[in-house]
Amino acid sequence: MEKIKFAILATGNIANSMAEAVSRLEMFECYAAASRSHERAKDFAEKWGFEKAYGSYEELVEDAEVELVYVASPHSHHYQHARLCLEHGKHVLLEKAFTVNARQAEELITLAREKGLLLAEAFWPRYMPSRKMIADLIAQGTIGEVRSVVADFGAPLTHIERLYKPELAGGALLDLGVYPLNFALTIFTGKVLDIQSNAVMSPEGVDWMNGITLTFEDNKIAVLHSNMMACMDSRGTIYGDKGYIEMGDLNNCSEIRVYDESRKLSARYPVPEQINGYEYEAIACAEAIRNSQVECAQMPHSETMRLMRILDAVRQQWGFKLPCE
Repeated sequence: MEKIKFAILATGNIANSMAEAVSRLEMFECYAAASRSHERAKDFAEKWGFEKAYGSYEELVEDAEVELVYVASPHSHHYQHARLCLEHGKHVLLEKAFTVNARQAEELITLAREKGLLLAEAFWPRYMPSRKMIADLIAQGTIGEVRSVVADFGAPLTHIERLYKPELAGGALLDLGVYPLNFALTIFTGKVLDIQSNAVMSPEGVDWMNGITLTFEDNKIAVLHSNMMACMDSRGTIYGDKGYIEMGDLNNCSEIRVYDESRKLSARYPVPEQINGYEYEAIACAEAIRNSQVECAQMPHSETMRLMRILDAVRQQWGFKLPCE
């Protein structure tokens, strides 16, 4: 079976994680990397064994050999860069947050479907074995009827300049808050009946920290918190009437812990060994492309839109509008 020619658009920190994973997967050929400068692209390509380096994104998408592009630019530019790739006939794995609002997301999804191209959100926890492990534990009735979810995600990120810039869609919500939100949505698949949220805003006009409460149908609730100013344990807990399940790290946990009705640890489930966790979304994309699918089952377009609409509603409550909207 021929290898898929993989390309990376934007060579920042997260692109290195994807490159590490893809470079060790047999179904891919590390083909091209593009940055806003040829020197950066060349350094990145040499580091990870990519065949070609481009000093502009336009050069990358004009290369007829490129098949799948991982878009790793800032949130503010996801729509622009994903559209550029799709218009040039490339499959796209688009880093989260997918876009800055639901309108942009819907436009990209419509374009991808019209062209018959894969467009997948690179929300890596959705693709990991841990998600199925949790789903199976819940389905088996391990903690009884699930009633609520509590999750947080955060770290002091004052050293990351882009997070302070509204023009780059900075703030805690789109970078960090998507993790607890996504965690809640994987557990509760029903309709969201109510959203209540608040935020502490920076002088620059982005959210430093926020709290979100989602009420779902069937009397279920999720309490979520993200923070770019404090060190948090970044865990997620699923509470049932017969115990609870704890996930120690929302974005890439090493084990899942189950506690019984007396709050005693009753079971521990280690997750499978991995390269770095990014391989699962790349593998899912390869499978989808080979099956001529326009979305990945692990993170279908409907779930991307569900999350984006919640993000829009939350920011509307804060009066937080981004310059790129």
